[in-house]
Amino acid sequence: MNGEDERRIFENRSAAGKELAGELYKKQYNDPYILALPRGGVPVASEIASVLKSPINVIISRKIGAPGNPEFAVGAIAEGDVLILNKEAIQLHGFPEDKINEIAAKEIQEMERRISMYRNNESLPSLRNRTVVLVDDGVATGITALAAIKSIRNFGADKIIFAAPVCSYESSELLKEHVDDLIYLIKPMYMLAIGQYYQSFEQVTDEVVVELL
Repeated sequence: MNGEDERRIFENRSAAGKELAGELYKKQYNDPYILALPRGGVPVASEIASVLKSPINVIISRKIGAPGNPEFAVGAIAEGDVLILNKEAIQLHGFPEDKINEIAAKEIQEMERRISMYRNNESLPSLRNRTVVLVDDGVATGITALAAIKSIRNFGADKIIFAAPVCSYESSELLKEHVDDLIYLIKPMYMLAIGQYYQSFEQVTDEVVVELL
């Protein structure tokens, strides 16, 4: 869906998930498997899984922030030893390689912690030949989503659909080359923060993630 009304604001993640679920339902994907990007993607994905009557799980992808500026993404990691680095940005800003490696190592630790907490250290079920719907609550740059997409592809998924209530123009251009379908409700040309498109955008806790799964 090509949602273009940048003035829209969702009540919360659950409300956005219900609306997004309606768009996905129209597609009639064959036996889709829902994978959420935690933590914010889980309440959205939970509503989708309920409407589609599909199983839900999480896949972990983590942003690698720049040294001294963690909000500036210079890469991402995901399960299955996926590593993406924006080498041009790293070289342009002169970020030391050892600092990038140090930050990546910390994100790997956090990824492992989340796998332990959310999936009890269990591997994902086989995704081979399956249709996977990857869900987040919003995408600004798309680099963590891209890492997750590459991970899912490596795990053998036949089709990958990426779905988010809000997806920036920049992200949509990046991700559309790597997925079979891209579903969103709003596509801002310029995005300052995902939270600006939600009335309520409280941080999702680990406990809520576990409860919804």
